[in-house]
Amino acid sequence: MTQGRNRAELEKNMREALNLYLEEPESSKVVFPPPARTRANRNVVGVEVDPAVAFAYQIRQSRLRNHLTQREAARRLGMRGIYSYQRLERRANPSLRMIKKVITLFPDLSLDEVLGDR
Repeated sequence: MTQGRNRAELEKNMREALNLYLEEPESSKVVFPPPARTRANRNVVGVEVDPAVAFAYQIRQSRLRNHLTQREAARRLGMRGIYSYQRLERRANPSLRMIKKVITLFPDLSLDEVLGDR
């Protein structure tokens, strides 16, 4: 039973570390590459990302790839203020209407990757 508990704790810690890594500081201009697709083996462990973090990460990466500021992205999405947009780049829970607008603005954003359905 201890081994099972240790594994569960390790998996929880890996998810937490990955989510924190992906929630990079707002001031960062770094575009992290997506993880390479590798075959599972004993040295590679798949870690599920929180969908809210994955969505925020995808939006931020798409915005940076398209050389847009947060203010410009907010304007193109029809948002009144930058604060509402900044919430999208954090752990937000956007409406389906907003998700549709985001997908229209950033067609390269993959909901399959956000939801873990690769």
